[in-house]
Amino acid sequence: MSLLEALILGIVQGLTEALPISSSAHIIITEHLLGLTFEGLTLEVFLHLASVLAVIIYFRKDLVNVIKGFFGYLSQKTEENKVHFRFGLYIIVATMITGVLGILLKDLLDESLKSPAIIAASLTLTGILLIFIERFKKIGQKTPGTMTWKDTLVVALAQSLAIIPGISRSGSTLVAGLLTGLDRKTAVRFSFLLAIPVILGSSILEMRNISGALVEQTGVGSLAIGFIASFIFSLIGIVWLIKFLEKSKLFYFAIYCFLLAGFVLIYL
Repeated sequence: MSLLEALILGIVQGLTEALPISSSAHIIITEHLLGLTFEGLTLEVFLHLASVLAVIIYFRKDLVNVIKGFFGYLSQKTEENKVHFRFGLYIIVATMITGVLGILLKDLLDESLKSPAIIAASLTLTGILLIFIERFKKIGQKTPGTMTWKDTLVVALAQSLAIIPGISRSGSTLVAGLLTGLDRKTAVRFSFLLAIPVILGSSILEMRNISGALVEQTGVGSLAIGFIASFIFSLIGIVWLIKFLEKSKLFYFAIYCFLLAGFVLIYL
């Protein structure tokens, strides 16, 4: 793989991981257009680790507050610590649910889900959900202090569907959070903070299958370029998404999903 191809894949992964348009679908489409095939998931692991590093850095204050409040509540049961403690529990439980369902679903699903028809259908569904949540569902007022276990379960189940290429992880968790009545800020925080343990966990599991031969096959330089590009553009994608949400612009992401679905059906 050339450095240019690694750069392209890193940019695609970074932008689409944060935005509600499915990074997995975009990586598959990009690899197809570039005529690339890889043995194993070495590149994907590096690109995802870069994305999660960007999430950690951008949401570092929120992450520190949740961690400090979570453990602080065990010694100082203040109301503020209680909110962080419960929010931390929601993240832990949602991660466990997603992990278990992800393992079970992965054994049931096969490569046929990467077919153009499935990807196009999933992208279309993502677009429909984005339009529904923006046009027909009144945004709620729930905050970390008022969200419930039911809200957590709904978001966790939605995140599990992202194993299907074309179903956006950030999009599904964001839509599910808004659907349960979370306000925009809480829905975004929960979606991205939940991404940290989920992506880290899946990447660590996949790292067991990475060998020196696979790294050499992909190229150390290519992996480094892809990692850096994915990190930078993940940060850009996060900022972009948050600005769009402030102005209720999910509609534009939906239109993009529809157009991409059409492209996949016609050209792939």
